Amino acid sequence: MTSYAQARGLPVVTLGDAREIGELTSLALDAVAGRLTHVLVSGRGRKETAVAWDALHAVGPDAVLVEPDFRPESVPPGPRHEALGSRVLSEDGAEHGAVQDLVFDPSTGRIETVVTTLGEVRGDRLLGLGDFALVVRAD
Repeated sequence: MTSYAQARGLPVVTLGDAREIGELTSLALDAVAGRLTHVLVSGRGRKETAVAWDALHAVGPDAVLVEPDFRPESVPPGPRHEALGSRVLSEDGAEHGAVQDLVFDPSTGRIETVVTTLGEVRGDRLLGLGDFALVVRAD
């Protein structure tokens, strides 16, 4: 397992020729599906771009490797909800703290655990992420 805190700031490089694309600045989360969908990359004089999770080869301790033939995508305009720091509420309004980290399977992007200021929440309880909070199923 890997965590968001460990992955943020890692260089993103292509497999084979080790061409540096930039650094991982954020992860795009589909809370309904309970998985990460994209790695957001910036730096090297480029604007932020997105790399689809399916284009990743590996998320390691020292770098994120992408397939050599990956196609960067534009980051969609409009609001983007950042999971880290978000308030965590259950569907019935119970407070679960704020997100400190996300633990995920690096091969699939599936969220295993949401680490909050009040403990841990299993990834299979995620329902949605918006401006106000990350919403999870009630206990």
